[in-house]
Formats: sequence, C-alpha cells, structure tokens
Amino acid sequence: MRACGVSSPVVSLRRFAEANACDEHDFHQIVLGLDGSMEMIVEGRGQRVDAHHAWLIPAGERHEYAGVGENRQLVLDMPPASLAVPERLFAQAHTLTLNDALTQLVREVAFNVARIDGAIAIDDTPARAPMCRFGWDAAARLAAALMASTGSDAPAIGLDFARIDRWLRAHLSEPLRVADLAAHCGFGLRRFHQLFEEAFGTTPHRYLQRLRLDTSLGLLRDARHSLTDIALEVGFADQSTYTHAFTRRFGLAPGQWRALRAH
Repeated sequence: MRACGVSSPVVSLRRFAEANACDEHDFHQIVLGLDGSMEMIVEGRGQRVDAHHAWLIPAGERHEYAGVGENRQLVLDMPPASLAVPERLFAQAHTLTLNDALTQLVREVAFNVARIDGAIAIDDTPARAPMCRFGWDAAARLAAALMASTGSDAPAIGLDFARIDRWLRAHLSEPLRVADLAAHCGFGLRRFHQLFEEAFGTTPHRYLQRLRLDTSLGLLRDARHSLTDIALEVGFADQSTYTHAFTRRFGLAPGQWRALRAH
C-alpha cells in the first residue's frame, strides 16, 4: 500500500497486527519502540522495533512489518524538508538504538498523544489547529533528541552532519560565520557549501533558520518567556523579524500559535 498526503509532521500511536503487511509513502517515517515489539524488514534487512530500538525509513522506501503480540509504537511521519533534520539522515533506511533520554521522551510524547486522542474522541471535535501545533511541537522535540543521540548508527557519508547539527543547535543565538565553520571542518568555503547542501538538503543559513524556528516551538510552551526573549534566545535580531519568519513557516504568528491549546 502506498500512503501519501502528509503536509506537516504527524505523531501518532499505532498498534500493528501480527499479519504481515507492507507499505510505501512519500514522507519519511520514524517508528519508535514503546510497548511490546514488531518486526520490520527494509531492503531485505530485518530488525525488531521495541523499547530500545527504532527504524528510520526514507520516503519511497518499501518496507514490510508485523506486530509481535500486543504492541504499541510511536510513529513520526515527516515530509522531507519540514523539520530541521539533515536529509542525509534519510539517505538509506537504518535502525537506531534509543538512549535513556530518547526513551523517556518517547513515553512522554506517547502519553500526551493518548490523552489528546481520548479528549477528541469524547468531545467529538476536530481540534485540527491545536493538533497541528502538537504535531509540530512533539516532532521538533523528537527530532532534537534524535540528532543528539545520532552517532555511529547514522550513514557515514560526506560531512559529519550529526556533529554539525549539534554545534548549530548549541550556538543558535550567535551569528553564523560559515567560513569559520567550514575551516573548523577542514574544508574551503565553496567545498563546504557543496557538501553541506548535499548532507542537509539546503544552505547553512536556511537550515539554521529552520533550527531556530523549531527550537522556538518549545519555548512558546512556557508563558514565562516573552516573544522578544524567545526571538533573541534563538538568534533573531528582534521580535518583528522572528514573527515574520515564524508566520511564513507555520501560517500563524507566534502569539496565535501560543494561544492554541490541544485537549
């Protein structure tokens, strides 16, 4: 079966039947182990998904799967170039070992997905905008934790994209000097730009912009942070510049986004 139609990140809880099934879709997918387990085969390689293991499946990659008894997994569907995640991470399907921090986050997100799904079922309301906000927010947190834990499990091609991603996340409030970053990585500026775009799917400044906006989603959850404080903390010159970039990316101003409440 080929699935399509995901326009923004979606986080969901799924139970997989024991019967063998196959799928293919035009978005990237991360299947994170939660309760029980399931078997998944991609490119002829099988690996069990459980509380300590996950599968990263690129868009267009056919995969087979089957649940093993009672199971429940957290699934992140993400269109390419939506979240701040290097495209090279999805150069090929591969498994990931979940560390303690990511395992804890998976359980926290799963708890909130179950709570929101239950509230929507009871109230019988679509809650589309708040659910969209939740999907972006949870997906951004999972992506950040995923990149923090990515190391030897990732495809080792070209730039060490995981290390560069972590460096950028740690220096969001600072101006990006691409020449300095290129020199630090041992490349000339032109070659670094070429390698960066191959690994990340975009330019350094555009990727950093995506990182800044994704990070701001978490800060917006805390009402103690003013919009000006958030703008400066993630590296924007002022609130106006941040608001313009945020609205263009997510379709709502930061204040409107903050006012949305999922159940």
